[in-house]
Amino acid sequence: MKVLYQDEHLIAINKPSGWLVHRSWLDRHETRFVMQTVRDQIGQHVFTVHRLDRPTSGVLLMALSSEVARLLSQQFELHQVQKTYHAVVRGYVLEGGTVDYALTEELDKLADKHANPDKAPKPAVSHYQPLATVEMPVAIGRYDSSRYSLVELKPETGRKHQLRRHMVHLRHPIIGDTAHGDLKQNRGMAEHFGCSRLMLHASHLQLNHPVSGEPLRISAPWEADWQGVISQFGWQDVLPELEFVPTNGQDS
Repeated sequence: MKVLYQDEHLIAINKPSGWLVHRSWLDRHETRFVMQTVRDQIGQHVFTVHRLDRPTSGVLLMALSSEVARLLSQQFELHQVQKTYHAVVRGYVLEGGTVDYALTEELDKLADKHANPDKAPKPAVSHYQPLATVEMPVAIGRYDSSRYSLVELKPETGRKHQLRRHMVHLRHPIIGDTAHGDLKQNRGMAEHFGCSRLMLHASHLQLNHPVSGEPLRISAPWEADWQGVISQFGWQDVLPELEFVPTNGQDS
């Protein structure tokens, strides 16, 4: 597991797509969990302070003590942590904006079977900014070519699948989103561009260090499959700080 930052109080890793953050009774058939892997890698217990969905890659921050976990969780709850994501979406996004669109809670059939399904929607706000567009000569669906955009996303709130649902609301679903996205586009990306993952990456996390109070900015480079799409679309120079650099297998 690639370590992005570590000191005596906290650790940040580059979570791979497809990995669950921690084990639960619902995941008894899974074998790869970030918490257990990091714990074994550094030889001490870690505490989660926020989550990334299983198919999402990028910066995942963990505390190395319960007290630091409490302080970090407080920052997340008070929206004092700035999270920046990048995504590849369907179609041309030509200008930036803000999505202020309340979301109903998405319930899991097993884990949330006793939850109230009639809860009112909760406020959800996301900011988006286009960075690049491309039209590829590949017929997916009813058109002779396919259009994609690379966008930067900054959520203000932290609702479940918020960015994925907000981009669907804008009619620009994130490529690879099997729960909310465009099935034809997902299949087309896998067939023509060799990538079947969710194209959503947690690129940057900005916060104040919970002990020193100093500003801390942690960045996570893209994975190889993401970089493959970026290269095929000619977007290599858009975000050079996130370029994937092979490390001879030392990241797993």
